[in-house]
Amino acid sequence: MVDFTLTAEQQDLRDLAHDFAVKEIRPVAWEYDKNGTFPEDIIQKAWEVGLMNYYIPEAYGGTRVDSLSGIQIEEELSWGCSGIQTTLGCNSLAYGPLVLAGSEELKKEYLGRLVEAPLLCSFCLTEPDAGSDVASMRTTAVKKGDKYVLNGSKVFITNGGYANWYTVYAKTDKEAGRRGISAFVVPRDAGVTVDKKEDKLGQRASNTAAISFNDVEIPADHLIGQENQGFKLAMMTLDRTRPGVAAMAVGIARAAMEFAIDYSKERVQFGVPIAMHQGIQFMIADMATEVEAARLLAWKAAVLLDQGKDNTIVSSHAKRFAADAAMKIATDAVQIYGGYGFIKEYPVEKLFRDAKIMQLYEGTSQIQRLVIARETLLPRRASSDSSSNGDSAAASTNGAEPHPEPATAN
Repeated sequence: MVDFTLTAEQQDLRDLAHDFAVKEIRPVAWEYDKNGTFPEDIIQKAWEVGLMNYYIPEAYGGTRVDSLSGIQIEEELSWGCSGIQTTLGCNSLAYGPLVLAGSEELKKEYLGRLVEAPLLCSFCLTEPDAGSDVASMRTTAVKKGDKYVLNGSKVFITNGGYANWYTVYAKTDKEAGRRGISAFVVPRDAGVTVDKKEDKLGQRASNTAAISFNDVEIPADHLIGQENQGFKLAMMTLDRTRPGVAAMAVGIARAAMEFAIDYSKERVQFGVPIAMHQGIQFMIADMATEVEAARLLAWKAAVLLDQGKDNTIVSSHAKRFAADAAMKIATDAVQIYGGYGFIKEYPVEKLFRDAKIMQLYEGTSQIQRLVIARETLLPRRASSDSSSNGDSAAASTNGAEPHPEPATAN
């Protein structure tokens, strides 16, 4: 029998995240958005109460919650502010490849850093000419003795200006397309250059940066997994993080719906609150259905992951539907507010801007449709490559921003 009831532990995590969003995020979210303020104070508080890095295994000092528990946190914090949640949650996108394939030494060192202090890390996949088409990346990693030398640039990197270390994808075989990509841990002090901070439409409380590597040397043992297996590793990571991105979209959608409901009860036109007009009621009803459907898809994708089953197509269903629903609901919320919804003084204007990135990072809605079509038309048989979407169509930008990022984010 299918049971959608959260366990007591999962509900406690959801309550913790909601209370944190109410007390620490909502009161400052719109001001942070206005000024593009990086939420350093909130990062410290979230780290202290365990609302960061919750997927790090216990063996490396983490708490390692299950995916269904994790997306409860991600929905609630995004209800508070998805830009701040992007900042807090992007670490999981960056350390995901390390958990999956890193050596014991790398895990102890770099996961340990995140456990011991409120530090950030970034996922670096997207480039100026390589977004969805990851195979076109130009960043290279050339092995020289006991080191790799990296050259190239990355864009839309969530937390890029503040990261302590980076998970970087680079070509180790320039002629092999996606099969020539490898993944590396690159500490910031190896010589990473932050080129600029992006001035974004939405999620302005998250840092999105362009970074570059100019003859950056790292030890050869900072390779994650095997050489030329980076593409598969990236796709495995994104399958694991997309349920969380879907949950973030649900948080945005839910917030927009709640503001629209409250406003529709207060705003009087033609002698009655506009909530009494059938046209508004139908809009609210559609919002409610879409929030519920998006949440259920996110939950299913997370549960499949917790069960050790292939969640590629369901993760794409969840991410695509939730992202599109968030954009539609935020748009309709602005419509319900009328002219006031177009004014920055009113909350739905921010949510409208924040929602758009959900259709872009961690794989655009169009890329998700390509994945869904491929998986539907040509279902994969079990194989050693079953964790990979098998082509550049599955690629994303970063963890949570025009990536990625932002990945979460790049």
